[in-house]
Amino acid sequence: MIAYGIVRLIKQHYQDMEISRVLTRRPLFSLTDFPLTDVLTNSLDELIDHSDLIIECSGDVFHGTSVIERAFEAGLQVVTVNAELQVTTGSYLAGKGFITEAEGDQPGSLAALREDALQMGFQPLVYGNMKGYLNHDPSPEDMVYWANRQGISVDQTTSFTDGTKVQIEQVIIGNGLGATITRQGMEGLASTNLDDSASLLGMMAERAGQPIVDYVIPSGYPAGGVFLVGRHDQDQARAIEYFKLGRGPFYTLVRPFHLCSLEVGKTVRRVLGGGGVLLNNSTQPTLGVAAIAKRTMKAGELIERGIGGFQFRGEAIRLAEHPDHVPIGLLRKTALKRAVEPGQIITFDDIDILPSRALDIVMEQRRPHAAAAEIKADAWTPCINTMGMLALGG
Repeated sequence: MIAYGIVRLIKQHYQDMEISRVLTRRPLFSLTDFPLTDVLTNSLDELIDHSDLIIECSGDVFHGTSVIERAFEAGLQVVTVNAELQVTTGSYLAGKGFITEAEGDQPGSLAALREDALQMGFQPLVYGNMKGYLNHDPSPEDMVYWANRQGISVDQTTSFTDGTKVQIEQVIIGNGLGATITRQGMEGLASTNLDDSASLLGMMAERAGQPIVDYVIPSGYPAGGVFLVGRHDQDQARAIEYFKLGRGPFYTLVRPFHLCSLEVGKTVRRVLGGGGVLLNNSTQPTLGVAAIAKRTMKAGELIERGIGGFQFRGEAIRLAEHPDHVPIGLLRKTALKRAVEPGQIITFDDIDILPSRALDIVMEQRRPHAAAAEIKADAWTPCINTMGMLALGG
């Protein structure tokens, strides 16, 4: 759906650009309804050879990583609509070439809202997402029904419904914009008034001592956009109140829409014009998305897929606290080595995972966090030996 929308947008409204090739893994004869059938190809080499910039929007961590690495080898810049990839291999890729998430999906829209807020003098405290509906463990039957009704895949529908997608989206924002979470999985406030919920989140951010990412579940107002909570200079308070943004001290800026493929062209223009990165997962991430078991599973059970599956969902975690977690984006045709319980965070000791380039990247990226965890554990040893139970109680 995203690729179709981008092609139609560029073809009809961006006369200064040309869609030169579209890479697909499907048989070309099966895509007779594609807006530009003459540019379709199954050849990555052909895509690379005919491109000045690549938009990666497959939603596939493994395929997308391979394509982007090839693009970087050719010196190409990459715009993604693939937050799943960003929070799995994106930090490594950000150190190897130019990669930015596009405006349109919630992360890019929040990054654009932040740029506007900073230019108006606001100090961002909360980067907020809106979630219209949440069910951590939806049934396959319901997901098939809603997928058919909405015209998207079952796995996409499931990842939206069980909260995995919003966790992924907020983690890339946290890493890219230097924000954190208040707790595993974020607060996810039920909200009947956005200003009230935003002020509460603003207070949490100030207690945390740095900006936070979170989301609300609105009731009584639309849930189609993103919001930012910030402070401003006290000597501007009277003017801001006159401008109908309230009395403060926390002010809520709302972008009431995110139009996905219809906005990607703005980021493409930004990059081609030398505007720089809008958002990526940073080269020094502090947050990740762990795989949380939805139900009891036995040793030997096959995990068909993590994101959008019925066995696991994703939750935002601090990397330093869970150095052995398996990023949910890596779970694909993976076997459990031992039984797991509902709510359990899956670690690499729990699974037999197939080799892949994405796995190699993740293992390379996680070494600093594992080393830091070991140092922290070792630091407690002399205290416990010297002070006994007093050290533990303190």
